[in-house]
Amino acid sequence: MKRTKTLRFHLDEHVNGAVEHALRKHGLDITTTHGTELHASADPTQLEFAASRNRVLVTYDRDFLRLHKAGVSHTGIAYCDQGRRTRREIIRRLVALSGQYAPEEMANRIVYL
Repeated sequence: MKRTKTLRFHLDEHVNGAVEHALRKHGLDITTTHGTELHASADPTQLEFAASRNRVLVTYDRDFLRLHKAGVSHTGIAYCDQGRRTRREIIRRLVALSGQYAPEEMANRIVYL
């Protein structure tokens, strides 16, 4: 299947800046909570922001899994338990994820990193 668009990501406030920098070096389109002045915003606001810009939310926060389970619509969540993966592994998995799915395939999907 030919991909006409690649995934774009929004990193929540808990994702390390080194991850952001590395993903940008890989050519990925990234926004961050800090860069969009959403720091300390409620989780539904974060998810709404990502959805409004057709971005997959990257997070370590389990609350987003609860929002998904409650039926809140989103454009994708890439979740990782904090401390479970090294930064290098997270970066490698997000780069791979960017080429694995088209944006429309991520709608209301959770991918565990």
